[in-house]
Amino acid sequence: MFINHALGPCRLARSRASGRVSRMIGRLYTVVIDCPDPDELAGFYEKLLSLSRQADTGDFVVLQDAAGTPVVLFQRVDDFRAPRWTDPARPQQMHIDVMVTNLDTAEAQVLALGATLLDGSDKPIGYRVYADPVGHPFCLITPEGA
Repeated sequence: MFINHALGPCRLARSRASGRVSRMIGRLYTVVIDCPDPDELAGFYEKLLSLSRQADTGDFVVLQDAAGTPVVLFQRVDDFRAPRWTDPARPQQMHIDVMVTNLDTAEAQVLALGATLLDGSDKPIGYRVYADPVGHPFCLITPEGA
């Protein structure tokens, strides 16, 4: 499934009967990403998102934000099968949007970290689609693409 960034950020849920905004059920605690080597993939995302390690057991690594809140957890999966961009037999499984100020500058930085620009990402204004070192898609977006 491809996210249409032109639609903007997620909208708040509205009750069909009243049209009022529903109360939040919970808050995002962490995003869990399966991978073959948690240490290696966590290192990529530490640099991409300016996060630090909160925990590292060998089988999982937890990255935290500056406030110490867990944000992303990488867990080892021995039979990991990487997603393939636009292949419905191996869907993207998850992706992360990363807000940047300049797509060209950010692209050079993520490519240097080991990301790959995905085929079919036509570099429109507002966002571009990449794969992390083990194949998970992620997008660099600018305010125009949000």
